[in-house]
Amino acid sequence: MAKRHNSHLPLSEALNEFIKENKLQKGMDKVDTRQAWVNLMGNGVNNYTTGVELKNETLFVSLSSSVLREELSLGKTKIIAMINEELGRELVKKLVLR
Repeated sequence: MAKRHNSHLPLSEALNEFIKENKLQKGMDKVDTRQAWVNLMGNGVNNYTTGVELKNETLFVSLSSSVLREELSLGKTKIIAMINEELGRELVKKLVLR
């Protein structure tokens, strides 16, 4: 049984501590990255997005449109910068569109 702390702790700090103790940060990063893609790309791109997956520092995005894939490949560095800005840290180093 976990030991109780008598001091008051904000919920955000308690959740961050829980994530750190249980080594859940990688999973949270995957979820946050997927949500950042949805927020930044909008409905037009999201309609053709079939999968978003973060492995190590590489973001793999599956698209059903080859034309859109080619169009997005021209702005890979800008997309990486936008996603990292949305996440608030350098999490994505490489973007693979497939």
